[in-house]
Amino acid sequence: MKHFLFSAIMASGLAIASAPTAFSQTDTVVTVKTTTTTTTTKRGSKFSLIIGVSDTERAKKDSTQRANENKGRFVGGITFTRFDLGFSKLIDNGNFTLSPTNDFLDYKAAKTSTVSFDVLQIGYRFNSNFKVYVAGGFDWTMIRLKKDITIQKNSPVLTYVNENIQFSKNRLSSSYVHIPLNFELRTKENDNGKRFYFVIGPEVAFLLNGKVKQVSNERGKEKFKDDYNFEPFRYGGTVRIGYGGLGIFTKYYANDMFASSAQKGIKNLAFGITLGLN
Repeated sequence: MKHFLFSAIMASGLAIASAPTAFSQTDTVVTVKTTTTTTTTKRGSKFSLIIGVSDTERAKKDSTQRANENKGRFVGGITFTRFDLGFSKLIDNGNFTLSPTNDFLDYKAAKTSTVSFDVLQIGYRFNSNFKVYVAGGFDWTMIRLKKDITIQKNSPVLTYVNENIQFSKNRLSSSYVHIPLNFELRTKENDNGKRFYFVIGPEVAFLLNGKVKQVSNERGKEKFKDDYNFEPFRYGGTVRIGYGGLGIFTKYYANDMFASSAQKGIKNLAFGITLGLN
């Protein structure tokens, strides 16, 4: 009797121990994948649907995609690209040295910078190598002044006053919304999936505001906003050369930087690196 009870208990334990395995086997999904057919396999209570694609169909799809790259189509939308980061140079009537009249604008070249990017574009891609598009974005030019002066607000001409304090930062800046028209040429992708880019085109821009930012021990941080006689309308051109997502750029603005007659002939040249060329 004891032997019988012991055997029954052992049998029950083995049954309980094997139950999860039995149930898991019931729920196991077995799938069969082929390259030419659609197969549905059922085991237990679950179903699995696998759709295979033949090598012939895949090759046909790939060739269609490559062919579509050479078809003309409209492109564009919201974006964040052509992030330009570089330096700005003031050209005074053809010279990089400022004239005595404009010497108060003397600046620290290594800290006079430009930043810009595009947030919108729309255009037409004629084929995989050529595209024309109009973009929209913003740019800033920041002139780091050497002299301890304060450019005056609300003045019909660009004027300043000398200060008896030493500024650790004295920056005159402008911000514009710009609208470039770009013509883009690009090569075929290489084995690494990258290509060379060449982009050129004119650009117009509209002044948003100007600003003076000063930092000193005596006054702390101060900011003053005004148009500071920056040109309300600006036009020029841009050239970019790049590989993959990295490139270099040069921008030249054909009209004067300031509307003041005393600063007639001062133009802005910018150059640096571009991140994102697509």
